[in-house]
Amino acid sequence: MNAETNTLDPALADRFAAIVGERHALRDEGDIEPHLVEPRGLWGGRSLLVLKPGSTEEVSRILKLATETGTPIVPQGGNTGLVGGQMPDATGREVILSTSRLNRIREVDLSSNTATVEAGVVLQVLQEEAAKNDRLFPLSLGAQGSCQIGGNLSSNAGGVGALAYGVARDLCLGLEVVLPTGEIFDDLRKLKKDNTGYDLKDLFIGAEGTLGVITAAVVKLYPMPKGRDLAWVGLGSPVDALRLFELANEKAGRALTMFELIEKTPLDFVLRHIPQARAPLAESHPWNALIEISSGRSAEDARFLMEEILAAGFEAGWATDAVIAQNETQQLQLRQLREDMSDAQRPEGGSIKHDISVPVAAIPEFIERAAKIVQEVVPGVRPVCFGHMGDGNLHYNISQPAGASKEEFLTHYRAMNDAVHALVRELGGSFSAEHGIGRMKRAELLATQPAVATDLMRRVKAAFDPQGIMNPGKVI
Repeated sequence: MNAETNTLDPALADRFAAIVGERHALRDEGDIEPHLVEPRGLWGGRSLLVLKPGSTEEVSRILKLATETGTPIVPQGGNTGLVGGQMPDATGREVILSTSRLNRIREVDLSSNTATVEAGVVLQVLQEEAAKNDRLFPLSLGAQGSCQIGGNLSSNAGGVGALAYGVARDLCLGLEVVLPTGEIFDDLRKLKKDNTGYDLKDLFIGAEGTLGVITAAVVKLYPMPKGRDLAWVGLGSPVDALRLFELANEKAGRALTMFELIEKTPLDFVLRHIPQARAPLAESHPWNALIEISSGRSAEDARFLMEEILAAGFEAGWATDAVIAQNETQQLQLRQLREDMSDAQRPEGGSIKHDISVPVAAIPEFIERAAKIVQEVVPGVRPVCFGHMGDGNLHYNISQPAGASKEEFLTHYRAMNDAVHALVRELGGSFSAEHGIGRMKRAELLATQPAVATDLMRRVKAAFDPQGIMNPGKVI
């Protein structure tokens, strides 16, 4: 460090650059800038150096030098995180370590149904490689065209497939991680059963780069479904949605691979602001569900299950209208309506975000009570509710009152979060279901989790990273 300016010393920057080569050490402001801009524009920072190592050995040498010199390192994957976990602070001291060149798919093992991939592999690339081998990698996110596997694991990403297949942690069998000392923890095993002590890999999954840098992983693949059916269903209430979900779960079991709950407002925003978007049903409904059935047997089996579920839903009065996609194009169109809901909120002005989870049975109560709570904080706000009902995870966002000042509305961010998260805790839920902690939620985590949990997390951090160089100021 430069003792006078508290920024990165140029001579030290040269030593880091020599590890990866000047071509892969970004120092120009214009080259660095894309690494300092994140999707929400909330978590700016400053860095004088971005390193792009091309091998695990180079990552090892970078971290060893960082520990020797006390240089903070910020790991960054596809830069799609929403809580500032991949952003440096404002000092200019922190070096960004980009995993984008660690992008090899090392192996696809069809016998064990696994893939061994490097951290910089883009999620969609892995999905496509699996599909070429008649396999499915089920992690599915809106940012899958740019997010990377290392970041997915570091944030324990969820997505629409979590209902049937679990979150990123559930899809990982082994890891390769570089520790702050430069030591390489090589645990790239394909074992589904292993009772040999602590499961160390789980410490790094969800740690957001605060304990080390994930450089590669062994992930699970699944047989490609022989048939998939997707339906958009109109509903009268969240209670109707819960009943329909219970019915679908009972009839389809593991074949129920998606159950998304969508309130009318976010759909209206998409239809208003996203070109080419079309209403899926002839009439508008207060609530909607996007349901996917995947069959390992046949397309006919998937269709039979979907029609059986919808018929029973109509008979019970829970479903009021529905459309089943008739081909892949229609499936993509229905999926896109759901994926566009985040972008469609921006033209409506300020938005206060909540990434929460509650027990599935508590979702109707949460929605009913939260609607009243947010009006008490700022009268006239517009709740924008959508998410993964099947696993209890809702994106409960609050758009500013129509015509209000965005700047004034966003001054209520903390009060709104506090009010919504208090209800979440009362219902036994979590204020961070799938986006992580990063910078955004660190203070709330420390303020609300049990003291013993905070103490244990600090002990783990100190054991792995005693100098505190790994992604400082994030999580803990």
